Amino acid sequence: MAEIEIRNYQVGDLPLLGGLYNAVNTREKVTFWWVGEEDNYVNVYCAFEGGKMVAKGQVEVFDIVPPGRTTDNKHKIFINLRTIPEREKDYELMDSVYEYLFSRAQQLKESFPSEYSTLMCVGNDPSDNLNNQYFAKHRGFSHYKNLYSMERDLTESIQPLVLEEGYDFTYWSIETARMEQEYLELEAEVWPDSALGIGRLTQYKQNPLWTSMVIRQGEEIVGCTMAWKSEESGETVEVEGTEGIAGIGVVEDVFVREPWRKRGMAKYLLVQALSYLKEQNLARAQLMVLTTNESALSLYTSVGFQVASEEIRQCIEI
Repeated sequence: MAEIEIRNYQVGDLPLLGGLYNAVNTREKVTFWWVGEEDNYVNVYCAFEGGKMVAKGQVEVFDIVPPGRTTDNKHKIFINLRTIPEREKDYELMDSVYEYLFSRAQQLKESFPSEYSTLMCVGNDPSDNLNNQYFAKHRGFSHYKNLYSMERDLTESIQPLVLEEGYDFTYWSIETARMEQEYLELEAEVWPDSALGIGRLTQYKQNPLWTSMVIRQGEEIVGCTMAWKSEESGETVEVEGTEGIAGIGVVEDVFVREPWRKRGMAKYLLVQALSYLKEQNLARAQLMVLTTNESALSLYTSVGFQVASEEIRQCIEI
């Protein structure tokens, strides 16, 4: 057997990466991360054997908890590890790449605020048995949560809603540091145990067509959501009377503050987000929701979303 070499991804590896991607994606519902821009290659580790890329692992900082949040919050780093199909049970190969991922995660952790612990997580479709078992049984990862990915066809009509009198709907640029802090404080008020950090907010804002939408009562923000175009190109859908629409829209961080809930505010925000994405000539919209969040599932279904897939997340504390 040829000796295995493990190193960071390089620009010249693209043809070999394409070969690994094509091999992995002979099965449905397999999560395979793309390598991103060149400045991200430090987080990508590839295993080569006999002139072939046989495995790839990748690390991504998902959320850094800012100072001042509750200690129930945890920093999150996600990893993705894939081999060619015939080596999915080759734990020696997987372990060799995993050690690089774990070491890199430990390096990244050193720059996080020390008052919070850090989770290293992996996410897969529940049917991805071999990869899930590797992390659960061989690496000691524990179940964290299950999420549905829900989708909404934007070629279908969107029923407009009327906002209750005394409230105003506007777009919010969140363009200054003060605005960012205001947003993060509002979001942390709603989700104190899993508050969004500035790093994740910055990532969201970098997406194409990103926008934020708010409902205000006077000067007070009572609810908010975001929307943008996914980096995935998406399919093109031909619609009579148009040249066709393409792309995938994302709806994220829909929240309404406690005193204003159960008054249709969240549904109104969702409809506005869907209308915005449709105006941008996108074919469908997607969002993520906990499989156990029955109230959110009912809300999203009421505006036309349907469950498209499920993701199981596992984690260990590092």
